[in-house]
Amino acid sequence: MWGMIATWRMAHDGVLAAKAILEQQGSCQDAVETAIKAVEDYPFYKSVGYGGLPNEEGVLEMDAAFMDGDTFKIGAVAGIVDVENPISVARSLSEEKFNSFRIGQGAVAYALAEGFQPKEMLTPRAKTIWEKRKAEIAANNLDPYDGHDTVGVVALDEHQSMAAGTSSSGLFMKKSGRVGDSPLSGSGFYVDSEIGGAAATGLGEDLMKGCLSYEIVRLMGEGLAPQEACDQAVYDFEARLKKRYGKAGAFSLIALDKQGRWGVATNVEFTFSVATTNQEPAIFMATPGPEQTTVIEPITKEWLEAYEKRIKAPV
Repeated sequence: MWGMIATWRMAHDGVLAAKAILEQQGSCQDAVETAIKAVEDYPFYKSVGYGGLPNEEGVLEMDAAFMDGDTFKIGAVAGIVDVENPISVARSLSEEKFNSFRIGQGAVAYALAEGFQPKEMLTPRAKTIWEKRKAEIAANNLDPYDGHDTVGVVALDEHQSMAAGTSSSGLFMKKSGRVGDSPLSGSGFYVDSEIGGAAATGLGEDLMKGCLSYEIVRLMGEGLAPQEACDQAVYDFEARLKKRYGKAGAFSLIALDKQGRWGVATNVEFTFSVATTNQEPAIFMATPGPEQTTVIEPITKEWLEAYEKRIKAPV
């Protein structure tokens, strides 16, 4: 039995590449890294890696994390700049006993010392989008913040090992040095090979308030199926957050258990990609349903065509 689930349509090509690894009895660790690298490398995805959108100063600061569900090893980077694949740096850091979470120039120095490739990660397209946004903000006194989609992946391999990873360029127009939930254990991701794993995408400032990835894994450990765990964790916390904080930003969670079962919950319209031994790779749309449930449907051909046109539209 093997399986993989990942956030957003943007992860689907990476899931297809990782599927080939898992089908050949490769490791979940390699599958997670492969899937996320495919997203990091694609210039038209505006919230991850190459082509990601920068902070308010025009600097592309990236966050990533990797977790091994067998050993609980975790590696992470935050605010890393001009390094080709942050997820690979995070995975390498997971092997370090000390200093396994590096930020800013410390993360860059580690990456270069370990032989990872430097690369100008801010594309001309992303810079143009940033320049236009700056002009709009100045002219219309707009809220600067827009976009915060993280690629999160959870994988199970034929050896019954599990791993999880995340990668994001964070909130578009964020303040310099801002870090969201993506590289934070328990908030952006969590995995235990004896139970399952979860990963998050959405507004990091609110996701950090609930540690929802860990909560979903905890609930699965108590016997809930992944879908039940996602629904309970996400919608219960959203209600509590609105009651006590006054509002709740967008957030979506994915989960996979050690049996290859998966689940998703969201408070917005959310796409995800999934493939398992028993299920052909597919992209689904999730939306909040009645009475703290989630409605999940396959995406349509028309939706996919409109998506491809939108992300590649001239800027």
